[in-house]
Formats: sequence, C-alpha cells, structure tokens
Amino acid sequence: MARNIKNNEASSSASGSRSSTGGESVVVDVSKRRSSCGYCKSGGRTCVSHGLWAHSITVDDYQDLLDRGWRRSGCFVYKPEMEKTCCPSYTIRLKAGDFVPSKEQLRVSRRMQRFLDGTLDEKRPVLTADQNTAKASCSLHSTEASRSMTKASSAGNSKENDKEEQYMQFLSDHIDNVVNACTLGGEFPSDIQLPKASVKKVTQAKKKLIERSEDLLYTSNISFQIAATLRRSIPVEKDNELGPSKNSQYQNGSTVDLSPKTIAEKLACSLNQLGEFCGLSIRACNGHLNFYSVTRQASFCEGSVMDNAIGQSPNVSGSKRSCTEKNRECPQPRRKLEIRMKKSSFDPEEYDLYRRYQIKIHKDSPDQVMESSYRTFLVDTPLIFVPPSGDGTVPLCGFGSFHQQYVIDGRLVAVGVVDILPRCLSSKYLFWDPDLAFLSLGKYSALQEIGWVKENQVHCPSLQYYYLGYYIHSCSKMRYKAGYRPAELLCPLRYRWVPFDIARPLLDKKPYVVLSNFGTTQNNESQHQLPENSERHPDLDQDWNDIGSDEDVGMAEPAFDGCSDDDSGPETNDLTSDELKDVDISNVLMGLKGSRLRFKELLIH
Repeated sequence: MARNIKNNEASSSASGSRSSTGGESVVVDVSKRRSSCGYCKSGGRTCVSHGLWAHSITVDDYQDLLDRGWRRSGCFVYKPEMEKTCCPSYTIRLKAGDFVPSKEQLRVSRRMQRFLDGTLDEKRPVLTADQNTAKASCSLHSTEASRSMTKASSAGNSKENDKEEQYMQFLSDHIDNVVNACTLGGEFPSDIQLPKASVKKVTQAKKKLIERSEDLLYTSNISFQIAATLRRSIPVEKDNELGPSKNSQYQNGSTVDLSPKTIAEKLACSLNQLGEFCGLSIRACNGHLNFYSVTRQASFCEGSVMDNAIGQSPNVSGSKRSCTEKNRECPQPRRKLEIRMKKSSFDPEEYDLYRRYQIKIHKDSPDQVMESSYRTFLVDTPLIFVPPSGDGTVPLCGFGSFHQQYVIDGRLVAVGVVDILPRCLSSKYLFWDPDLAFLSLGKYSALQEIGWVKENQVHCPSLQYYYLGYYIHSCSKMRYKAGYRPAELLCPLRYRWVPFDIARPLLDKKPYVVLSNFGTTQNNESQHQLPENSERHPDLDQDWNDIGSDEDVGMAEPAFDGCSDDDSGPETNDLTSDELKDVDISNVLMGLKGSRLRFKELLIH
C-alpha cells in the first residue's frame, strides 16, 4: 500500500528559516543493496548501501539529507552503510569564504588565463593526474608543517591577525605567480632571480597622510625591487643626445623599460585579469601595487602610501592619467569565456559533449552512452525549484538543480552539474571537451564554483558552503578533494563537521572512524546532535561503480545507471506502487527535527 505524507509542522520549522517551495517531499524506500565496489575493485559484493527513490524533495529537506550523509544520483538518493561497506564514504565540504587556494590551483587559473590571452603553449606537457596527486600530497604536508610553525610562533596573536597575515601571504603569492608568468612570457629576463613580493597592511596612521585613501587596504613595492634587480643585471643603455636613460636598458639587443610604474601597471593588469580577488580592486599607483576595497571605489589612486617616503606629494598634477585609464590599455583576451547557469534540462549540445567525454576519457563504448541513461543520471532531478525571492533569502538563479555551462568563443567546452541549496552549492558531476584536457577543467570548475558561492552570499547570506560529494580516504583518486582547504568531513555517527587535518591521521589507521570523538569545527552550523536514545542507522546504504572521480576527470558522483549488480536497481521502473511504500522525508531525517521515531523503525515496514 502506497503512502503519500506531507511534511509535518515540526519538520518544516526545526531548522530555522525554510525556503517556501509550495511542494512536498515524497520518497520511496528501495531497501538495502549490495554490489561490487568501483573504488577498491574487491571483486565481491562488498559495497553496502541503502537507497530511496525520490518523486520530489524540497531543497530544505535535501540540504538536511546532505548533512546526514546522503547524496543523490538523478532521482535516486543513497547513503553508504559506513560500518559495513568496504570503502566508507565521508561527506566533504569547505566554507567558501575561508578557502585558500594552493599553488597548484593557482597554476590552473593562470593556465586558463594564458589560454584565453593566447599566450599558452598548448604543446607544453602538463602533469598527469598521478603526478598532480603526488604533488598535491607533498603540498598539503608542506602547508600543514608551515601552518604548524606559524601557529607555534604566534600563539599569543589573535585569530583575526592570523587570518589577515594569511590573506596578505595569499596576495603575495599571487603577485609572485604573475611575475613568474611574465618571465615565462619573455617580459622579464629568465636568467635573473627576481625578488619575492611582500604585501603590507596600510595602517590608519599612514592613511591620514594621503587624501581619499580610506579604501586603501594593502600595498606592495615589488615593482621597485624588480626594477632595481634588473638595473643591476642588465647593461645600461648607451648615452644619447638627452643623456643616459635611467629606466631603459638593453637585453639581447632590445630595450627593456625598467620603470617601476610600467612594471606595476603590467602586474596590476595581470592580477585583475585573474579575477581571484573578490572584494578588492588592484591598481598601479606611482610604481606601487595598491589593493583597495571595492565597497567604496576609491576615486583617487595616484598617491601611494609610500609617496611621502620617496619625496612625492600625494596631490599630483591632474595632467596625469588615472590608474584606471592606464589599466584599460591592457590587451584584451583573444578568447572570451562565458559561464552560464541554467536550470537542469536536456540540451542536445550538452549530450554530444557528454558522449565525447565518456567515450574518450572513460573509454565507454558508443552503445553504452545512451540518451536515456544521460537523462536519468544528470538531467532528471527530484528537487523542487525555488525561484529568486528578492528578499535576500534566495540567490538570483533560485534554488534547485542546474547545469553550469563553460563557453569559450561560443563553443561549449564543459558542463558542471550542481545543486544549489539554502546553505551550499553541491557539486555532482563535470564533463568537458577531451581536446582541452591540458586546461585541467576539473580543477578550474571547482575554483569557479567556490567563487560562485562567495559572490552569491550577497544575495543569500545563508549560502556559505561548497560540497564536493564523498571523500574516500583509501581511494587515491579522492585525495585531491582534501586539497581544497580548509576541508571538513562529516562524522558518520553524530553528524558533526570535523576539520580534515584532525580526521586525516585517524583515517590513516582505519577506514571507519567516529570522527566527532576527536574534535569538531568551532562554528558547526549544521551539527545536529542525535538524541541520546537514538540508534545508529541500521543496515542501509548504497551501491555504485565509480565512473571517474579523479579531479581532472571531473567532480564526479557515482552513476547508478547500468552499474548495479542487483537485478532490482533504482534505474528500473518495473516495480509497482503496491510493492513500494512512500516515506515522509521528515521521518527519513531520523530525529533531525525532534522526531522520536528511529531511522531503523522508519525504513523497515
């Protein structure tokens, strides 16, 4: 006998502000499943899960399901039986506002920018996935050691100061990366070791010395250091009728402009093109790189914080062009990249790209990549769309399932399948043009999705997190997900978020760990402590074959289509309504909203 039960009042109000959807969540229990594992390739039916077939789910309910360790593949919602499955899968996320990109991730952004500018050597070899993984692992250990040293040396400092120091280092690293890119592009000599950048905070005392500098936050004098280094290393230009040129010198027979102003303008132009600095405007001002807050655009930028130190007045002549005008002279990219967010729907162009991707990257045979399976896996969704509200509770695109298209000069090159929910963007899958493998579009799209969350917090303050799906510590292809720092893993027992740095040594010892026994995040917005009399959820969970989870193979979630060893998989529609029982989604959340019923009692009929 089928049941269709609407969410009760407790379900609708327990998690605070709820999105008005005008719909209800209705799921069907398809019970426990066992299958072969696509991760460890054990050969036996060692992958254990429980599944629900979803007719409809509100975005609030699906957000809560994510925070209980569930995921969806099309309309199938599943959860690993963590204590029994061969490869325990932990939900992983990061807070977008705290994200600090690694050097490898910054390289991906620079590579894309060079490709758009037309300066990328596409024949230059790119690290393989294994090499990237090994390099990322070394980077993670190095970063951890560095942070440990920093923490030990600054134990008395406030957390706010530590954060600002990290951000200034982040800006310095970006400048160094741009300098290296200029060197590779031949704009600076490649045989000279150039100095490293240092970004300094502009104090209130120094701001008082400069007119209209209230928006000036940070500054760097790297252009003067580079100019001085080049002058010492490159022969001075011969005298002409006007005398020796102070800022022009010879390199391989050609003249090099060593003016700090010219260098600063070049660096500012490149930094702004990266688009990595949300909330900051970067300007070249009298040879200095200045970082301004864009909350109130500074209308005056000729005066640098260091002008008084070098004997210049901040009130320069109006005959000089503004820094903004100079920056407009930067060469425009040769290629145009557009990123479009559209509601999940079938698109023939997307399907053609998906076919090419699956056949070329995953070695699927053409007859395996059917339109019906594509629709079931990546187009069909049970999430009830919530349109933008205009009241600061819903982003401009709304809540629901979306396809984020990456289009270069009118050509579709990648599609990210994502769910946008009240507290997060959940990344499901990415497929891309195999001809552009050298661009590492898996990494690039993840960076863009993190950036999207940060940008849309203005329209929806509750939207703060980026969910990367499942993390399996024993699977080397999953390790890249922890490289998006600072990552958190969901405790499989208490459903609290635990910093990855705490979880990693525990998972090195054994695959299943009650992570919250060892620590949780300080601001655990989504932690939902189970009632003391609650039991762990019983023999429930999933089955799948991984179709590709390496970062350069896309932000993949397991596809259930045609990969189950069970005959009664969720991809079949042979079950009648009399054989299935509709389950109230609020009960599935297992005490999350105060229900006294236990998960085991709810799913065993």
